[in-house]
Amino acid sequence: MKRTERTPAPDADKDLPLRDDIRLLGRLLGDVIRDQEGRQAFELVERIRQLSVAWRRGQDAAAGRQFDRLLKGLSADQAVMVIRAFSYFSHLANIAEDRHHVRRREHHDRAGHLHPGSLAFSLDALHGAGVRPADISALLERAHISPVLTAHPTEVQRKSILDAERAVAQLIHQREFLNTERDRKANEDLLRARITQLWQTRMLRYSKLTVADEIENALSYYPATFLSEIPRLYGELEAALPGQALPSFLRMGHWIGGDRDGNPNVTATTLRHALKRQAEVALRHYLTELHELGAELSISARLARITPEMQQLAARSPDRNEHRQDEPYRRALTGMYARMAATLHALTGTEALRHAVAPQDAYTGPDELLADLRVIEASLRHHHADALIAPRLTPLMRAVGVFGFHLATLDLRQSSDQHESVVAELLAVARVESAYSELDEVAKRSLLLRLLSEARPLRVVGHQYSERSEGELAVFEAAQEALQRYGRQAIRHAIISHTESVSDLLEVLLLCKEVGLLHGQLGRDARCELIVSPLFETIGDLREAPTIMREFYALPGVPELVMASGGEQDIMLGYSDSNKDGGVFTSNWSLYRAEIALVELFDALRAHHGGPTLRLFHGRGGTVGRGGGPSYQAILAQPPGTVNGQIRLTEQGEVIASKYANAEIGRRNLETLVAATLEASLLHPTQDAPKTFLEAAQQLSDASFTAYRGLVYETDGFADYFFAATPIREIAELNIGSRPAKRPGSGGGPKAIEGLRAIPWGFSWGQARVALPGWCGFGSGVMAYLGEAGSAGHAKRLALLRRMHRQWPFFRTLLSNLDMVLAKSDLELAARYVELVEDKKLGRRIFTAIRGEFARTEEALSLITGDNKRLATNPSLARSIAHRFPYIDPLNHLQVELMRRYRALSAQSQVDPEVMERVQRGIHLSINGIAAGLRNTG
Repeated sequence: MKRTERTPAPDADKDLPLRDDIRLLGRLLGDVIRDQEGRQAFELVERIRQLSVAWRRGQDAAAGRQFDRLLKGLSADQAVMVIRAFSYFSHLANIAEDRHHVRRREHHDRAGHLHPGSLAFSLDALHGAGVRPADISALLERAHISPVLTAHPTEVQRKSILDAERAVAQLIHQREFLNTERDRKANEDLLRARITQLWQTRMLRYSKLTVADEIENALSYYPATFLSEIPRLYGELEAALPGQALPSFLRMGHWIGGDRDGNPNVTATTLRHALKRQAEVALRHYLTELHELGAELSISARLARITPEMQQLAARSPDRNEHRQDEPYRRALTGMYARMAATLHALTGTEALRHAVAPQDAYTGPDELLADLRVIEASLRHHHADALIAPRLTPLMRAVGVFGFHLATLDLRQSSDQHESVVAELLAVARVESAYSELDEVAKRSLLLRLLSEARPLRVVGHQYSERSEGELAVFEAAQEALQRYGRQAIRHAIISHTESVSDLLEVLLLCKEVGLLHGQLGRDARCELIVSPLFETIGDLREAPTIMREFYALPGVPELVMASGGEQDIMLGYSDSNKDGGVFTSNWSLYRAEIALVELFDALRAHHGGPTLRLFHGRGGTVGRGGGPSYQAILAQPPGTVNGQIRLTEQGEVIASKYANAEIGRRNLETLVAATLEASLLHPTQDAPKTFLEAAQQLSDASFTAYRGLVYETDGFADYFFAATPIREIAELNIGSRPAKRPGSGGGPKAIEGLRAIPWGFSWGQARVALPGWCGFGSGVMAYLGEAGSAGHAKRLALLRRMHRQWPFFRTLLSNLDMVLAKSDLELAARYVELVEDKKLGRRIFTAIRGEFARTEEALSLITGDNKRLATNPSLARSIAHRFPYIDPLNHLQVELMRRYRALSAQSQVDPEVMERVQRGIHLSINGIAAGLRNTG
């Protein structure tokens, strides 16, 4: 592959199309507001926009006071209208930015510039390093890359809104190819129609989001993006590696419908529903493609010599239409459609949209369908019709190979204490052990190993177990049914939240045994259908992870069980809870150390026993405080040897929409995952960072941990401040997720923060523009490490940190993410939220501490990087933020004002419910708008 210049030439007007698109969409939104709400409403919005821009730019202090008075004087109805206006502007600006991102990538591609994160860039780098195509193919042969879609309480978009915005995005894209004024006018009219639709569509849900709703939201991304773009991505990789057969290494994963941790709404019923709907989406896609393929392959046997296998496939078809007797491909595809229609009915109970012949002879699995498609492919090649293969047949074959009849692998997840409760009840009823939960760890292991080595089950026929135990066992039973119904890839993992001991893993194996997911006896011929996957979340859990896994694999029969079950061991690492537990630096450093230790452990297992393949599953959220940030840099920053072609990572909240709502953006994001995995696996250094780097990181972690814990958990009144100065209470009332915001049993004070889920914790700080989980503790950690300025060691230690920033991807990526978080934070706006704290002295005291730590973090970042200005190395994001903030600011100001009103109304003994509802609706709309404007707040 020819190496080309990677840095594009400066283009002074490169952002002009973006500004034009934003200007057009803003003008059309203004037109719609004027038409729908009246001129006075439009002028109010425009006045607020002008004052906000002036306030943001600091040009006019008087304008800032006028701005404040204007917002405080709005009625509830006016506030709701203004919030909707600025929220929709943020949504439309996102669409324009996404299109511009694609536009710039296309420009670079045409110019031959290789962009980091693209396959072309990575393959060029691999070629330059002497990595052969065969080496890449060999890696991909054993690779497994999987983004896993999860539903969490930060997804604030309704599907109706997403669908309308996809239409707007498509229309904006089409404008670039319109050459006549008439066509552009027609396009603008359609845009106005879609924006009118948005304005008259509810942005909020009136009822709580159900698991079924979350399932449908996730599935909407498949017809829009995944089903077409993943095969396209494979095609690009195959074209870049001619002659190399590529397996289906990139697959999708889901949690929605199987993630029961803290969500009582997920049951065996929702699991079955999720799997059925997933299958329906996949099978309907295949039916559509088969129908279209039949229309395209109108080849006559009189004009082309088909293969005998193709003739047999056509002959087996029940299609006897005389008009198609010389059209073997159409006859064959009609028969295949009938088989797929029968498959659809058998697996989902639904009917195909069209029938040339009656549904019959359902496929037993995707391999049968794939075999028929390969017969068609071979025959087309035989009579030199290769040109007809690439447009539709190849993508369809790849889709069947990737998505099967299951669409995506659905994970099971539950908390270890729930598993323990079920096991305890089973043992008590069976009179094996009446006080299982009171046993120490050694006794638990011994008992569980004995039970796993026995053939008999524990359940007593006819006994009525508790609702909890019945429900948990029903989920495992539904999983066993699903594997028989949808195939081996339908469910692969049983993830154990809060894994704290070896017995937590053994308990899940025992539950698998009870329902037939574990066959045979441990120590003899045991085999498990599921990969038992521990999830290590807190700082303490991460530190214990290597010890737990070492002791697990030291148990008699366990290594043999894992190898007999496929030789794969997934281990999930939690970013969110570890951050809430110990702060951003300590969280990242604990994850880094755990990964290194786990790789060393599994390397040793393979050396001695031919042990399993380790696959790390990264539980990343949207915000930096929850493991977010650019995926490409994050994967490259992983410790040496930890990727090795194997990676799963979660995609959560509104980040799913920002990454995958647009098909082209979606493909680029998927491409980034593959490109980064290739580079991390084949170009990554095999040795860890220098010892001096590791020692400095440990010292930074210790000091950062102390500072973070001191502020968040040990500062008197901090929890009260958090619940008053952020919209956490209001988020808990918003119908944006099926999962409760708090874990059961959360108390007051620090316990209230400990019991709060990490997602609303981070989401609330993001809404208040503090983003505390993304930076807190780092500044104090650096200052403590450096010591007093001017001291003997200060300069030497600072020089070391600067060298770490230049040479160590882990440290450089962490600082880059900190830079982004600080740039998106705004403590001047955050100060407005302090006004909501009733205890004014407390509010001032805590906010002063927060502001001090923020200043220390900014100073530390500038000292290390040498950049006193935020986002100095990311000017495109800096421009985006500068353009966005004046349109987000009014939402924050109005959120504070409406929260003040709402809390005052809540304290009254009597209040008009309609007034209360309007104020609450305004708050919830502002949450949606701010999340859309900041893009990665959850």
